[in-house]
Amino acid sequence: MTLTRWNPFRELDAILNQYNRAVTQNPWPSTSPAWAPSVDITENNDAFLIKAELPAVKKDDIKVEINQGVLTLSGERKQESRDEKAHRIERFYGSFSRSFTLPDNVEESAIAAAYQDGVLTLTLPKTVEAKPLTRTVMIQ
Repeated sequence: MTLTRWNPFRELDAILNQYNRAVTQNPWPSTSPAWAPSVDITENNDAFLIKAELPAVKKDDIKVEINQGVLTLSGERKQESRDEKAHRIERFYGSFSRSFTLPDNVEESAIAAAYQDGVLTLTLPKTVEAKPLTRTVMIQ
């Protein structure tokens, strides 16, 4: 008989893997209520960049809105019409929405968007911070 040391994290990992498989396997992808595109958010000295993967989504089906400091990316990926019998469909279709709270140092009026090869790139320029004014106060 072999003795195996119990590792609670191994069990937890197995449970989480099983849960993730169950959640991502949607038997009715065309009626899925929502899916969320993957995004990368990066920052450089001048701006924040948000890159969203939106394969097979037409530019006209994407909407970007800013309301009270929240940027919302929404749209819809429409399912292709098929005459043939589908054996497996793993891609999600339907409406999507992602919202991001903007930092205080973003110039909202200068936000730009570009869409190429299924990737939406949003450029959020940073505001020019006022340089601190230094002055000498005379002591009397």
